[in-house]
Amino acid sequence: MTKSAPFHAHVYYSPDERAMAARLRDRFRAAKPGDRLSEIKFVGELRDGRVGPHTVSQFEIHFDAQLLPVVEPELAQSGLRVLIHPLTLDDLADHTRLGRWIGEPVELDLSVLDPPGVNQGFARYGKTDF
Repeated sequence: MTKSAPFHAHVYYSPDERAMAARLRDRFRAAKPGDRLSEIKFVGELRDGRVGPHTVSQFEIHFDAQLLPVVEPELAQSGLRVLIHPLTLDDLADHTRLGRWIGEPVELDLSVLDPPGVNQGFARYGKTDF
């Protein structure tokens, strides 16, 4: 099988939506073999408060592009705001023009993103979040 391009999804939540976010995260983590969601590479922790460019509480998932048709509907059904983006060597583009939003976009702190040609996200893809 050919390796597929890496993607991140950032699932944002307010304090009132934290339980919804936890249920979604737990759904991803509990996916069993045979459920395509079990192919997600990494499901991160709920990160309350700002972290990296994310000004709103969030958790992230890492997955290969081939899972987009499976992951995206799950994210859309959650009712939470989500940024889905590829992981390229242009961190700024990933979080802006290459990304797409489900729900109302969240204002990001773009000043902390890696410069073009560098993306520290590659080193942690499938392994860890912030």
